[in-house]
Amino acid sequence: MGATAIIPARYASTRLPGKPLLSRTGKSLIQHVVESVRAASKISRIVVATDDERIAENVASFGCECVMTSDLCRTGTDRLAEAADKLNLTPDEIVVNVQGDEPDIPGECIDQLVELITAGDSEMATLARPISPDDALDPSKVKVVCDCNSKAIYFSRSPIPFDRDGTGQVQYLMHLGIYAYRVGFLKWFAAAESTAAEAAESLEQLRALEAGKDISVGIVDYDGCGIDTPEDYAAFVVRQSEMK
Repeated sequence: MGATAIIPARYASTRLPGKPLLSRTGKSLIQHVVESVRAASKISRIVVATDDERIAENVASFGCECVMTSDLCRTGTDRLAEAADKLNLTPDEIVVNVQGDEPDIPGECIDQLVELITAGDSEMATLARPISPDDALDPSKVKVVCDCNSKAIYFSRSPIPFDRDGTGQVQYLMHLGIYAYRVGFLKWFAAAESTAAEAAESLEQLRALEAGKDISVGIVDYDGCGIDTPEDYAAFVVRQSEMK
């Protein structure tokens, strides 16, 4: 049985209000995300988790399943865990957390992620891609360092590992915000207390590492073009027009 992809989507956004419903391409942004996920062969079910009826109505209009979640969810992980509970998913089932603002995510990347969590012994899996030393200086680009078994050692907004001697030979990896977990672990993760490094870096995945959990990391060449600002969305509209 394939994995379930759950896409958390909320209407409120500080920099881009109503982001999931932006539709200058002729389709809502959330529809673009769903269509990208549909290209993955290892996903058998796609569900949008939202607290907004406008998003739910739009999702229904293009034939995707939707589940209503509380407007009190602090994070996308909380929304995901609540959705998994409402969908009656069993502890051993695999859930993929796909960001609702990643309309270009390739299906092959999602399939690679599902393979990682299925074949490995980690409680959690995610993806990363190589970036330049200049890009590594950007705190909005989260970096990850892995061990020789492709398990995450640490995630940071700082450039890690630190190139002390300035050799320029360090290979930096940017973390992509897509995750896979088994439902039992997801519910533990959502209920666990925040940790010191998580609070300092504002990176939720550090909660798992600080608790001694393994996170497998797959390396891909997807550039991770998420939509966070009006400029990001304008660039996405241009890309879509060029593809027609």
